[in-house]
Amino acid sequence: MSKYVFDQQEGAVPIKSWTHGVLFEDQAREQIRKLASLPFIHSHVAVMPDVHAGIGSTVGTVIATKGAVIPAAVGVDVGCGCGAHMLSLKASDLPDDLGPLRAALEAAVPYGRTDDGGVNDRGAWRDVPDFVRTAWGALDAGFEKLKAKQPKLSGTRPLNQLGSMGSGNHMLSLAIDEDQNVWVLLHSGSRGVGNRIGTLYTELARQDMKRWMINLPDQDLAYLPEGTDHFNDYWEALLWAQEYARVNRDVMIQTALRTLHTTIDKPFQTTGTAVNCHHNYATREVHFGEKVFLTRKGAVRAGKDELGVILHCMGGTSYVVRGKGNPDSFETCSHGAGRVMSRTQAKKTFTVEDHERATAGVECRKDAAVIDETPKAYKDIDAVMAAQDDLVDIVHALKEILVIKG
Repeated sequence: MSKYVFDQQEGAVPIKSWTHGVLFEDQAREQIRKLASLPFIHSHVAVMPDVHAGIGSTVGTVIATKGAVIPAAVGVDVGCGCGAHMLSLKASDLPDDLGPLRAALEAAVPYGRTDDGGVNDRGAWRDVPDFVRTAWGALDAGFEKLKAKQPKLSGTRPLNQLGSMGSGNHMLSLAIDEDQNVWVLLHSGSRGVGNRIGTLYTELARQDMKRWMINLPDQDLAYLPEGTDHFNDYWEALLWAQEYARVNRDVMIQTALRTLHTTIDKPFQTTGTAVNCHHNYATREVHFGEKVFLTRKGAVRAGKDELGVILHCMGGTSYVVRGKGNPDSFETCSHGAGRVMSRTQAKKTFTVEDHERATAGVECRKDAAVIDETPKAYKDIDAVMAAQDDLVDIVHALKEILVIKG
């Protein structure tokens, strides 16, 4: 039985919210009500327990549409998602001092962002390794087609950023599960090229709305009607960026595994438990008897028996989950804990000392530049999981012990 909260306003589709026991801020409610008033929304809007305000659409929202897509609802971190790989190592196989291991991983996987993303950006490859060029081989031709249609994409550096983490809440971590197994966790997306694609087509959608004199409750809800040139070009670019994001995570996982093999004395291998899932993306699916475009904005597909990752914050507990295929949520669950405050507010609220206490025992950065990602800037993950126990079952609880964040 579904445990959502039902809400409906006149002239809009219903809103089903899995928010029992968690914060659902007024700004986010208002954004969702505007979204629900659009004429092409199918059935209802599904709201996940990690919901919080975003640009145009809230993060933690599932949007089924017919005949149109909303680029800002997908967002600019196209294909952002998580990877999780279980290793044959136990916690006791790791060194007591994780500092050198963290340093080795930081040296192997580019992270952060400097030089405004230019050629001296520490978060990208200066000299692209051969294994990255090999992975790029499956993406190169598609990108050339995108550039031919949109020359503005030529200013991006997707080859140099392939296999790199980025900044913000993107991270690479080691975690321990309930049986003391070691896991590698990763959170990243399509980097600068995905950002450019999202930004470009959001602006083109806004321009189309003005040209067609379509009034919207929020300009960030500008949409691209199916069959138009901009829609076709965006959909092609979107699918390419989502594949880029998946490959990007695969490359980073492999880089991390090679590094662990050279820095941990005990030989190990990966087990059969591995997940690589998007949580900012759009796809075509069938729901309530209709073929729709489904946008998951900060949300993970949770089809029947399908594995996903629900990520927490620095040093928190993340979860590998198995979907229950709940149709009311469009077979979806949350993607994380969800923020309780903005990055700016977090930096004003917490001190370095607060962050040190919150991440005690975790090998990670403890400086002022990462306070916006401190655990208390996020919702209680236990409450988030309880609010969606009709959407997923917990398979593994992963306590992070080492975190690299840009």
